[in-house]
Amino acid sequence: MDKFDRIYDLHRILRGRRTPIALVDLMQRLDCSRPTAYRLLNVLRDHLHAPIELDTERGGYHYRTNGTEGPYELPGLWFNGRELQALVVFERLIESLEPGLLAEHLRPFAQRVTELVTHQRLGLSEAARRIRVLAQASRPVGEHFQPLAAATLQRKRLRITYRGRGRDDTTEREISPQRLVHYRDNWYLDAWCHRRKGLRSFSVDRVLSATELETRADDILEAQLDQHYASAYGIFGGKANKTAVLRFTPERARWVADERWHPQQVGQFLTDGSYELRIPYRDERELVMDILRHGADVEVVAPEALRAEVVASLRRALVRYGITP
Repeated sequence: MDKFDRIYDLHRILRGRRTPIALVDLMQRLDCSRPTAYRLLNVLRDHLHAPIELDTERGGYHYRTNGTEGPYELPGLWFNGRELQALVVFERLIESLEPGLLAEHLRPFAQRVTELVTHQRLGLSEAARRIRVLAQASRPVGEHFQPLAAATLQRKRLRITYRGRGRDDTTEREISPQRLVHYRDNWYLDAWCHRRKGLRSFSVDRVLSATELETRADDILEAQLDQHYASAYGIFGGKANKTAVLRFTPERARWVADERWHPQQVGQFLTDGSYELRIPYRDERELVMDILRHGADVEVVAPEALRAEVVASLRRALVRYGITP
């Protein structure tokens, strides 16, 4: 622990106490010698103007209280070493989610962190090389992310032009945005579509235009949103009405047993070492893709319709490779 961290911790100790604390206790909590404890107290009092007083009767230091003033705070923006490191990791994560999206806004933050401490002390200059956020099959977020986010937070309706992937058609929609969702390295907008009169999910990168309207967005209850979007599997909305029963080989079970496919999933090891996973779902498209990535290490036990769809997909794959099933 260096001087900056110790000053920060000394302030937190004194601010959080109602009674004076003895010097020997300060030395123990700050893990420092007596001369160092005196120097820290002097810096905090003389340079940072903290209202430190020595109570000779009770033999300890405390912050002087004043009924007309609030509790003393360190001037400026103060973090200890670990908090600064966490902030740098967080900044790196945001930048990795969508490069350049918030660069203009995060640059002052990064500069301020640099001013607080030297890079050599915390190794913050290593962040770009030591922190990697790997995106898998992510798509560029497009130019309309910020107006979509602004309307969502400010509770305004939007008029959007949207080109869906399923049918590759373009439609004009008026929507009440509910929340932005970052799912599998891509952004989606959950919204009430006034044209379809129902909840829909829009892939942000497929929004061709977005205009914020003066009309206030309709608010959908959080419980209703969760029931629609969170009960079934994956990004597809709707209340789950089926349960997939998947059985993984003992070899693959060592990985799958630690994975979270769905908040309401139920898994158990079987006597032969295989792993059975039960998952609620409504639309099987995304679930089929996730099943297929496990290849021969998984079998769909039920329902029969899901099993048939996986079998059909495997047969089509064999035909694609010139093999007659």
